[in-house]
Amino acid sequence: MFGSGRTSALRQAQDRCARDKLATRDGWLVLLIAAACCSSLAQAQAPFPRKPVRFVVTSPPGGANDTLNRALGAKLTEFIGQPVVIDNRPGASGFVAAEIVAKAPADGYTVLAGTEATLVTNPLLFTKTPYDTQRDFAPVTMTASVTHVLLVHPSLPATSVQDLIAVAKARPGQLNYASSGSGSAFHLGMELFKRMAGVDIVHVPFKGSALSVGAMLAGDVQMMLIGTATGMPLARSGKARALAVAGSKRSPAAPELPTIAEAGLPGYEISSWFGAVVPKATPPSVVAKLNADLVRALHSPDLRDRLAPSGYELIANTPRQFSAHMQAQSTRLGGLIRDAGIKAE
Repeated sequence: MFGSGRTSALRQAQDRCARDKLATRDGWLVLLIAAACCSSLAQAQAPFPRKPVRFVVTSPPGGANDTLNRALGAKLTEFIGQPVVIDNRPGASGFVAAEIVAKAPADGYTVLAGTEATLVTNPLLFTKTPYDTQRDFAPVTMTASVTHVLLVHPSLPATSVQDLIAVAKARPGQLNYASSGSGSAFHLGMELFKRMAGVDIVHVPFKGSALSVGAMLAGDVQMMLIGTATGMPLARSGKARALAVAGSKRSPAAPELPTIAEAGLPGYEISSWFGAVVPKATPPSVVAKLNADLVRALHSPDLRDRLAPSGYELIANTPRQFSAHMQAQSTRLGGLIRDAGIKAE
């Protein structure tokens, strides 16, 4: 009996020891899990950004979008304490850059430096695109716009928008205008002009602005829309005549010129614009932080002074305002593209 009792006691002691070891092991496991969770939570709650931010730009180095975002990125770096890396991915009408960002991690570290063509016009012109603006992107802010100027060849007897409309109505189908390509902002702007003025002017597309400007200076075409940074030096040199700017208000680059709306076509407005978007699933808190930092940079007087001579008007708005602008532009230009039968090249 004594032997049996001692065996039972020994087993009980062994069981208690095993339970204590299990409890100790489980306790350490719980502590390790808790530590891992705390580490993950700490990382999730760490201030954004913690590493470089990449701006994927739709144009090559030296292009309008690149010039804007290199200047903006340098200013943003000062505020966020992290480098802003410019990643130029031109090609395929902006599809290359847009697809990269649409498929990037939704963490705020990959930003599409888009244009009105990338975000609004291309989805209207092409039957198939590798991204959908509303489905794949979250708007952050509109960053800038560039005003266009309406130029005519000096041989054309028109010194105002009203004169040009009168000449065009008197010579239907006999005047022509140049653009940097079918579906470009300059093409759409002139088609909008024709539609609102009720005139028939023939479109002559070129592969790029340089060729289209050369054709007008040679007198091969009678008129065109072009960015103020390119157009105003031509007008001031006497090589072309500037009639009006195409934006919703007068341009600091050409304060002496009225808008086309002021000069005879109320409601007319078109411009090239740029904006920042991120992958759709990016957390709202990260979008808000990016917006706040970009708005702060865009309000910097030295950045405005640096970009104004090139015709940029800096714009800083909320994600909601930017989204509303894109939707309004899509509706407005979509109708124009359908009615004019405009197709992408």
